[in-house]
Formats: sequence, C-alpha cells, structure tokens
Amino acid sequence: MAWGGLTFSLVLIFLAMAALLLFRARSLQQQSGLPSGNVIYSDSGTWHPNNEPLLSMEQRLAGKPDYLVEKQNGEIIPVEIKSGQAPHSPWPGHRLQLAAYCWLVEETYGIRPSYGILQYEDQVFDVEYTTGLEEVLLDVMHEMRQDYQATDLDRTHEDAFRCASCGMRSKCRQRLA
Repeated sequence: MAWGGLTFSLVLIFLAMAALLLFRARSLQQQSGLPSGNVIYSDSGTWHPNNEPLLSMEQRLAGKPDYLVEKQNGEIIPVEIKSGQAPHSPWPGHRLQLAAYCWLVEETYGIRPSYGILQYEDQVFDVEYTTGLEEVLLDVMHEMRQDYQATDLDRTHEDAFRCASCGMRSKCRQRLA
C-alpha cells in the first residue's frame, strides 16, 4: 500500500513539473516575438541554422530573414530581430526590409505572407504585407537599380554618424564626417 502512495505522489510531482515547464515555454515563446508554429529557417545560427539566402531571380533580390515561422495553417511568417529600442512606429527601412522578406517567402515557397514581424528589444510590431507596401518595395528597388547606374549621387541625409560609418566615406564629396 505504501508503494502505491509513493508512486501516486511521484506521478503528481512529474505532472506538476510538466505543467510548470509548459507554462514557462509558452511565456518564453511570447517574449520572443515569434508566432506559434514551427521555425523552418533561421539566420541566427542557434536554431535550424541556414546559410543559404532566399533568392528572387525576377527582382534580383536576396535576403536572409532572422526567422521564418510556419504557422499551423501553412502560412510562412518572416521575423526580423532588431537590436535597438523600438521607435514609435517601425522605421521605413525596416518595413521595406520586412516587405522584401515577404516577397522572397512568396517567391520561394509559393505562399504569400499576410504580415511579417519586427521584433525590437522592447516591442514587437506586426507589419501587414499589403499590395501598397509591395508596390513601394518594387518602386524603391527600381530606384536603387537606376541609382546604381548613375555616376554621381547626392547624399540623402544630414546624419554625421551615418557618414562616419559609411564604407564610401573616403570617396564621397559630400561627407559630413
């Protein structure tokens, strides 16, 4: 009889531990900013590492999102992790980067994401992947290709810090730093 009581107590202890671990796992998943689903791609080198970029031959575009998460409904969501504090709303460049990953997901997997995720240190933004955002992305890529062919471009900012870290600073006639 004593042996049966001990077994029952151990079962209860293991069930309580399992419930605690499940609760902790859900909490960590929510903190990560990742949606529920399976991580199918990672550029972080820690989880399903993948060294191959996603490619779009049509747009001459390549990229490596931090994560791709496949939800239970089959939708694939790109996730981009940013190291800094969140701005009031996502920076336009970060939105375009995420839009590029959405484009690459659609071309690579044949599934159009409805949104992507920007995870800053202190906040998560779901960025809807609309046809309007896609059009802005395609316009910017077109402008970039035109600028690439140009022999002389004007600086597009007044930020000395950006200039100081630019790889073209030594050749720039408009540098601020």
